Amino acid sequence: MRLDPRSLSVYVVTSSRGASGNGHLEIAAAAVAGRATAVQLRAPELTDESLLPLAREIAERCRAAGVLFVVNDRVEVAAAVGAGAHVGQDDDPERARGLLGVDAVLGVSVGTVDDVAVAERAGADYLGVTVFSTSTKPDARPIGLDGLSQIVAATSIPVVGIGGIDAANARDVLAAGAAGVAVISAVADADDPIAAVGSLVDAVKRAGATR
Repeated sequence: MRLDPRSLSVYVVTSSRGASGNGHLEIAAAAVAGRATAVQLRAPELTDESLLPLAREIAERCRAAGVLFVVNDRVEVAAAVGAGAHVGQDDDPERARGLLGVDAVLGVSVGTVDDVAVAERAGADYLGVTVFSTSTKPDARPIGLDGLSQIVAATSIPVVGIGGIDAANARDVLAAGAAGVAVISAVADADDPIAAVGSLVDAVKRAGATR
């Protein structure tokens, strides 16, 4: 099995636009230090040439810590550093699987039950669902907790909720069936990103104890 669903429980996505001023490497380091289980490098502002050494360094740190590492969209970069990748419906998930090979983790964003079948055919290991609205990705359409539950019911693949999630509402997302919660601004905007990750980890553990 390429993916243990437990590695999705606390999933931190990097950003260069965080209010804290921290960059991708700092956020990834905070995620590892705060005991996150997964890190996604999301850097649309960088060229592949600039992204590659950054991805390589984060991959090494995550590998040493036993943390799942994936690169958003840039499948060639992910393959070059031995990481997984996360792609959207418009990014040709089947091509992504071909570039990654059979051993790397592939995540696919879905917004409807119909999208699930496409992701499954492509060999997705997990699905990403936008639950609440978020200024980080204003073009993403949130489907709410009910929509998340419908996606979860339509597949055996683990589902990660993203969008407007923090330690206060993580329990609701997990109760709707998600295997994990992904955050961007909850960590990127925090004055103490390590503590922010720790709070999320604690919230997820408490939710697991009551499920």
